[in-house]
This record gives sequence, structure tokens and C-alpha cells, in this order.
Amino acid sequence: MKSPKSSALADHLSAFVATSRANLPGLLLALVLAMASKFVASSYGGPTMLFALLFGMAFNFLSKDVKCQHGIAFSSKVILRIGVAFLGVRLTVGDLSALGTPVVLLVIAGVTVTITGGWAIGRALKLPSSFAVLSAGAVAICGASAALAISAVLPRSESRERNTILVVAGVTAFSTLAMILYPPLAHYIGLNDRDAGIFFGTTIHDVAQVIGAGYAYSDVSGETAAIVKLMRVAALVPAVVIIGLLFKKERGESANGVKTPLLPLFLISFVALVIINSFGFIPAPLVAAISEASRWCLITAVAALGVKTNLGDLFSVGPRPLLALGGQTILLLLFSLAGITLLEAYFP
Repeated sequence: MKSPKSSALADHLSAFVATSRANLPGLLLALVLAMASKFVASSYGGPTMLFALLFGMAFNFLSKDVKCQHGIAFSSKVILRIGVAFLGVRLTVGDLSALGTPVVLLVIAGVTVTITGGWAIGRALKLPSSFAVLSAGAVAICGASAALAISAVLPRSESRERNTILVVAGVTAFSTLAMILYPPLAHYIGLNDRDAGIFFGTTIHDVAQVIGAGYAYSDVSGETAAIVKLMRVAALVPAVVIIGLLFKKERGESANGVKTPLLPLFLISFVALVIINSFGFIPAPLVAAISEASRWCLITAVAALGVKTNLGDLFSVGPRPLLALGGQTILLLLFSLAGITLLEAYFP
């Protein structure tokens, strides 16, 4: 006769196997789309996230397929949160303290001004408050990754996933333009290598484009840009917590009646990885592996979101979301240049 414990374990195992089987077709679809996106981006150039989004949207007809629905939902939610959590392995407290207090304050001020001012820009364009803060947070912090993390704590609605896709697509496009245009701009205004690195790190949205612009300028600029950008990534946790607090009443309870936690598990994991990595407990090869796994998780999640998105729905929103993203990008650009000018004047 089976004991109650062994019977419960068998039930849990059976449920896990059944859930895994239900998730497998959609998960494999999202993963294949992610692999195709990575291949095209590596072979021909261009932003991987944008390719993942476009490839996913090409398979939107499968979003109604019963076999794929569970796995697509799993990829766009669970795989997404794993990817954001794994971002923490890229950071150490030592890297951030090496920037110096003035640069750290500039980064914090830039994130704060861009989120608050960017929200005001979105509202001035008569966009919903949730969209305004989503796009402003993506511009202020780390592009597509920030958009995905912030979206997870916004109120549930029919438009949330569509808005997330819009922001991911828009912020990726603006980030690519910035990678191309900002190095010539830095040369034109005469920034030295370190200041150029600070400029790229505080203004360009996605990590890959920051590194691309930085090392195109110089090795010193590339190293500085990468560290400054990681400081912006570190701002993800407090920003998501504050945004979650602001939308707490609207978010309410989840579908099963359980309240959404203020600090989701994926953000706790993010902080834990930062702390563990700061003490040097994670070997360098494992850091590289987890960082790459984070990248794949996020690409897979974006591909899944693309599958769930109808192209007609995106066109129906009009030009205001892109105008908001453009205005928020310009706000961050101007603030960063003003901040770097002050740093040169008072902290040469």
C-alpha cells in the first residue's frame, strides 16, 4: 500500500510530466524561431531581438493552435522571467563601485529623469499610463530586457502583450540607430574615450548595441560603456519594485485569487546572483554560460510574444507610441550630454 507522501509525489510527478508535454510544442516553436533569429543576425547583421519578434509574428496563425498555445504562454512568461533573473550574473558590486560616485549619480539621475519625464511625454501624447511607464522604463534602463521585466508587474489587460511587443520593437530599432549615429556624434562634439564610453553607456538602450558603439570608438570607450551600462541594468530592480508599487491597486489579484508579490521571484533571483557573483563564488566559465543562457531565454520569450501578436493590432495603435519612444530617447540623450559636460567641468 502506498503511503500518502509517495502518492502525493506520484501525483505531482504525473502533473509535471503532463504539463511538460503540453508545453513542449510551443516551447520548441519559440526556440526554433530564436535559433533562426540568432543565425540571421550573426550571418547578416542586425538586432537579434527584432528578428525574433518579426519571425514570431510571421507564425501568428499558430497562436490559435491548441497544441502550441500552452508552450507559447510558458515561453512568454516563465522563460522570460528566467532570462531576466539570469541577467544578474553579469553584475558585481565591484564593477559598479569602480565607476566612481559622480558617474553613478549621473546614471541614477538619468534613469530617474527618463522614467518620470518619459512618462510625462507618453501621457502628453494621450497614451495609457501603463504604456508610458513601460516605454520610458525600457529607454531608461536596458531596452527590451527592461520592457519584458516591467511588463511582468503591470496590470493584466488585453493590450499588455501588444504594448510590450510595440516597445520591444521600437526600443530595439532606436537602439540600433543610436549605435550607428552616436559614435560620429561623440567625435563631432569632441568627447575623449572615457567620456564617450559614459555617453554610450548612459544613452543607448540595449547592451549589445552599447558594446558595439563603444568598441567602434576605442577599447577604453568600449570597456567604460559596458560598465556604465551594467550600472543601468542594476537600476532594473528598484525601478520594477517602484513601478509595481505604483500599479499595485490596478494589478490586484491574479486569476487564481493570489495577490501578485511586490518583489517577484525573478527579481529576487536577479539580486541573489549579483551578490553571489560579487563574492566570486561563480566561476568565470559558468558566468559566461549563464549570461548566454539569459540571452537565449530572452530571445525565445520575444519570439513567443511575436507569435502571440497580430500585425494588424500593432498598426491599429497609430504613430503615437513611436513618437513617445523617440521623445524619451531624445530626453535621455540631452540629459546625458548635459551631465557629461558637468562631470568634465567639476570632476575632470
